[in-house]
Amino acid sequence: MEILDLSVIELAEKIKAKELTSEEVVKVYLKQIEDKKKLNAVIEAFDDAIEIARSVDERIAKGEKLGRLAGVPIIIKDNILYEGKIASCASRFLKDYKAQYSSTVVKKLLKEDAIIIGRANMDEFAMGSSTEKSYYGPTLNALDETRVPGGSSGGSASAVAGKLAPCSLGTDTGGSVRQPSSYNGVVGIKPTYGKVSRFGVIAFASSLDQVGPITHNVKDNALLLEILAGNDENDETTLNVEVPNYLSMITGDIKGARIGVCNQVVSLMKDKEHFNSLVEWFKSQGAVIEYVDIPDIELCLPVYYILAPAEATSNLGRFDGVKYSTRAESAENVNEIYRKSRSEGFGEEVKRRIMLGNFVLSSGYFDAYYNKAKKLQQKIKKQFAEAFKKCDVIITPTTFGEAFKLGEITDPVQMYMEDIFTISANIASIPAISIPCGKGKNNMPLGLQILANENEEGKIYNVADYFENNYKESN
Repeated sequence: MEILDLSVIELAEKIKAKELTSEEVVKVYLKQIEDKKKLNAVIEAFDDAIEIARSVDERIAKGEKLGRLAGVPIIIKDNILYEGKIASCASRFLKDYKAQYSSTVVKKLLKEDAIIIGRANMDEFAMGSSTEKSYYGPTLNALDETRVPGGSSGGSASAVAGKLAPCSLGTDTGGSVRQPSSYNGVVGIKPTYGKVSRFGVIAFASSLDQVGPITHNVKDNALLLEILAGNDENDETTLNVEVPNYLSMITGDIKGARIGVCNQVVSLMKDKEHFNSLVEWFKSQGAVIEYVDIPDIELCLPVYYILAPAEATSNLGRFDGVKYSTRAESAENVNEIYRKSRSEGFGEEVKRRIMLGNFVLSSGYFDAYYNKAKKLQQKIKKQFAEAFKKCDVIITPTTFGEAFKLGEITDPVQMYMEDIFTISANIASIPAISIPCGKGKNNMPLGLQILANENEEGKIYNVADYFENNYKESN
């Protein structure tokens, strides 16, 4: 089996067993990045990756005990800090910003001796659903270069699908790990809010953002989440709960599992036939189908586009051309520094969301929009909690369908609608995964989304792994 076909778990095992060296593995993936530069999935490959891989190999040769990801390459999204490396959020504003420290997730990867080999392209400041809104230009879908990879973690997903790395990290604020995972035929999870530290991750909407791994298969994903998860004293929003061994929770059986189908989501689907076939398949495997109601789930989209821009406006206030970002060269006084730097530094979509945020936070509209959205968010959380009393997981499509063509969607509202199935998990603070579930009429991947109650990622992984290993054989 070629190096590019090995899973994360297989790579780690073979490197530790000295059947492969980390150096040769890293070199293979760096060559892939160079050969597939046209995808524009990776903004920068890190020069020191080979040197770090050699040091891992030396430690293995000496018989030292190494971490669970020893020698395995990984790519991180361009909004995750890695000390000494540029973290630009794919924005002109931060194009020269070098991280002064490493994020908690990067530290956890390095503690397990993973090799971070590059940073992935993204929609600027994670605001987008197609990775067309990047200072570095659009990323292409690894399976069809005429199509988008999804967003905002499109570079992370396209990199895994194109075998530029066996795994990557993305961030998910409204579906930004799951939607591109669906479009690229890979596996991506948005954990429970607070499951993974946000320390050292450049914020978009702080109450919604979560880091999530993207992989080729479910077991690799489970291993990575176990490594990334856990309480962090540097992030007070992290949960102080024990992180289970997710791999041990994969039983290979779903008989008797209660699979929820939300009536309100079914009414929104464009392709009910394919989804119904998945429901019937779960029935045939011994799962119990439970139809549930989440009456206000359709309102998650407007709630999101009030809360997220409001938080983004606050978080982006620090980028003013003075301390953290590129300054406009033509500015002649303090007022011009602020105005011109922000006007020139931010892209169109980021400016749009800043204006939305400022509007809903303004004195005349704060109660009418922001406060009302926060109250509705709590109501939606309670509706999900009630639904999960009847079922173990809920299944939905990840997206309306296959990846759309580059440049096909230009209307912002239509682009926002691309997140309609994924956004509810962020609003409700619950975990959700996207896994491949077949192909559409254009032979491009479709994604199945599996959601569970807070801190029940183990249930998701069990159902997802069973589906991954059995669905294709039965159809």
